[in-house]
Amino acid sequence: MGMRGRDFLTMTEYSSKDIWQILKTSKQLKKETSTGRFRPSLKNKTLGMIFQKPSTRTRVSFEVAMKQLGGSALYLSWNELQLGRGETVADTARVLARYVDGIMARVFSHSDLEELAKYADVPVINGLSDLCHPVQILADLLTIWEKKGKLKGLKLAYVGDGNNVCNSLLLGCGKTGVNISVACPERYEPDERFIKWAEEESRLSQATVEITSEPEQAVRNADIIYTDVVVSMGQEAERAEREKVFLPKYRVTEDLFKRASKNAIFMHDLPAHRGEEVANEVMDGSRSVVWDQAENRLHTTKGLLSLLI
Repeated sequence: MGMRGRDFLTMTEYSSKDIWQILKTSKQLKKETSTGRFRPSLKNKTLGMIFQKPSTRTRVSFEVAMKQLGGSALYLSWNELQLGRGETVADTARVLARYVDGIMARVFSHSDLEELAKYADVPVINGLSDLCHPVQILADLLTIWEKKGKLKGLKLAYVGDGNNVCNSLLLGCGKTGVNISVACPERYEPDERFIKWAEEESRLSQATVEITSEPEQAVRNADIIYTDVVVSMGQEAERAEREKVFLPKYRVTEDLFKRASKNAIFMHDLPAHRGEEVANEVMDGSRSVVWDQAENRLHTTKGLLSLLI
């Protein structure tokens, strides 16, 4: 059990072999879930969940995952903890680690996560930060693997903002041999460190990384088209500016979809702003796998928790 006790912050800390171990464990647990038989591998274990941002999928998937594994989860809102009254992240981490067996945090600033991980001697899991969203990408990779029967050699086109999801997708694709092409406007490119890390990983897995400003170029021969919201949480003030930059060029329409490979699937990490980054016909179309993708958040969370805790 080489993963027990490790933090899961950006995914850079995990090898390609580790990622596959998480995916295989998740697939196995998903199979067991469908039979209604749960292995209580985390009996009497507790996960503390710190939320600075609201959430649907992250909160529910982590709570249900802990329950199905025989443990329990505590919802801790940032403002209800003493963090809201000035206790430091470091002191909060030191105290929580005496009570719980793991901490999942959903934060604005990635540095808060790093601080938690530094001072808590239990595993800390990134439930989302401004920098990356690695737990989402585990669910994405499991979904692609289920739908396509493999990962290596496929092509994923990401159309839209080079945000936290895009950063993690670059890394996840690089580690599993998926060719990735990101189409985003200038000044909205993914984080340079993640591009560099993805290129290093891709050399090892013989995949390619492309950053372009042309959606039509990105989706050519793509097996997967992936998009995300144009205005993320905390960016509401930039809405008008962002809509001008992204729309309609970076909207996934049926027309854009037709330019991909004929068996291409559509993915979105949700919540979607229908009619903005994606047309309703695509979102609700037969090639959309967004609901399976959302469901897999539960199964990959179970896989991850069972290996770390």
